[in-house]
Amino acid sequence: MATVGSGDYRYELVPSWPNLPKHWEIGLCSDGAVNANDEVHVFSRGLHPLTIWDTDGNFISSWGEGTFSANPHGIFIAPNQNVWLVDRDFHIAVEYTPGGQELRRLGEKLAPSPSFQGMPFNMPSGLAYAPNGDMFVSDGYGGHRVHRFDSEGKLLNSWGKEGTGPGEFALLHNIWVDSRSRIFICDRENDRIQIFDVDGNFIEEWTDVVRPGDVYFLNDIVHVIESGPEGGVSLWDLDHNLITRWSCNDPAPGTLLGGHGICVDSQGSIYVTEIGEGQRVTKFQKI
Repeated sequence: MATVGSGDYRYELVPSWPNLPKHWEIGLCSDGAVNANDEVHVFSRGLHPLTIWDTDGNFISSWGEGTFSANPHGIFIAPNQNVWLVDRDFHIAVEYTPGGQELRRLGEKLAPSPSFQGMPFNMPSGLAYAPNGDMFVSDGYGGHRVHRFDSEGKLLNSWGKEGTGPGEFALLHNIWVDSRSRIFICDRENDRIQIFDVDGNFIEEWTDVVRPGDVYFLNDIVHVIESGPEGGVSLWDLDHNLITRWSCNDPAPGTLLGGHGICVDSQGSIYVTEIGEGQRVTKFQKI
């Protein structure tokens, strides 16, 4: 099989993943996450919005049918294995049990906060936990803000506004918090990743990425999906040293057709969720 990457980070492109049940279509695949059992969760804009697969692509389960808007966006699996789903057009982030029972909700469904108020939410895109249990939400398409909540869901602070300067955003497309408690924001339309401390103070920006759509961390390796025809997949250490990178057309034209989200299993294999022409998940098996 064709390979990508370099050094200790080399991957084989899996020709077809996952193994869809008969008569199923997976739809536009917005984002993915992997739980402690290496079960790959795919959040998609189709009839079966939350699907669960083993790493070989065999179907495990699905739930959430009829629950979400036409544009569900982000997924995060918490340390307790509960599943957070961020629905852009419903303006909410919801915590579910692993089996799909709703536990709590941040935001008010179908009630976007006026952007000038700076309150949650106006078209949010993603959620991530900090090491201390605080939650951070990228209020992405309309709010142009980052919101920090404690573990009980109390809003602690917010920052950001529309723009191109430090601490300003064109579009907060997704979010992660690293082991140093730094908040990584994919400021996609500004072609950069911005990094902040938990109080919202700007630390630095990475501008050598192309339309970064999502980040996923494993063992302090930053996995980035870079969107669009000039993008691809890149891996970095926490100090912004490039480990390896490949384009949408490696190893062949059309390898990635609309990278939108990214996740990684415990063995280091990478799953890119695709929208647009893709409507699929592309797996890169760690060698």
